[in-house]
Amino acid sequence: IMGGITSGSREAMRPSIDKNKQLYFYNEQYEGGVCDKYVFATGVVPSQQLSTLVKWTMDNVGKTVYTLAADYNYGHISSDWVKFYLSKNGGTLLGVDFIPLDVADFGSILTKLQQKKPAAVMSLLVGGAHISFYRQFAAAGLQTKMKIVSPTFGLGNEQVVLAPNESAGITVAYPYFQELSNPTNQKWVADWKTRFGANYPYVTDSANAVWTGWHFWAEAVNKAGTTDRDKVIAALESGLSFDAPEGTVKLDGKSHHLTHNVNIAQTNRTHGFNIIQTLNAISPDPQGQCDLIANPNQHTQFTPSL
Repeated sequence: IMGGITSGSREAMRPSIDKNKQLYFYNEQYEGGVCDKYVFATGVVPSQQLSTLVKWTMDNVGKTVYTLAADYNYGHISSDWVKFYLSKNGGTLLGVDFIPLDVADFGSILTKLQQKKPAAVMSLLVGGAHISFYRQFAAAGLQTKMKIVSPTFGLGNEQVVLAPNESAGITVAYPYFQELSNPTNQKWVADWKTRFGANYPYVTDSANAVWTGWHFWAEAVNKAGTTDRDKVIAALESGLSFDAPEGTVKLDGKSHHLTHNVNIAQTNRTHGFNIIQTLNAISPDPQGQCDLIANPNQHTQFTPSL
């Protein structure tokens, strides 16, 4: 099974996946921690994404942060990861607000930001309504007073929808950007535009994660010589690697997650991103909590130890 975008949809499916012992690929960035024999996650997780973004923020923007997070499990757990990595890097959290997915008026939030004066706003916002925050932030003249950093901005092509002046200066972190210059990505983007049109606006990290998930499954089936679930899982756990558009990725057999390169980038005036830093081969499970080879009956989700 390949599917699910939000963490809510994944967690709604996972009990049925486990009950019926189905092989499930969750191909999207998320709040991390799922440790489940039948689940393989190809997206970037906070130990790779937020760890690098928070450290970059402390080093380049400032030590005070205010978090805005979508009001569901992704936002809540990810905001705890922000606290975790702030504590590791000498940062201070000035406040957290959880925003329902249908909220599009951020007037009261902007007032709080003007009062608290953080160096950076950590945006864990998602979805069509939340894009209004970036417009209202720019209109309020806050771009010169504090910086937005985000592990979600761009997944929904927000940088395409917004005018360049509305998204100016936003810093993000992902394994994949359309601008990556490696040969695999250059061919992939060219093939994508041949398939979906030369004017396709932007190929996102989500597309890369889905592409990678299908190819890992196919690679495991070929190695196992069968589509039998248990034999395919054993092949997946054997340490497969794949030359993905983001670069070479390796599947960690213990945690069922990928080792990723993570790129830090900033919005530009052509509705894309300029990559400013790359960190290579970051582990998905640095705390070593998940070992599905030694403990295959783990069916849980680990959250930060604050």
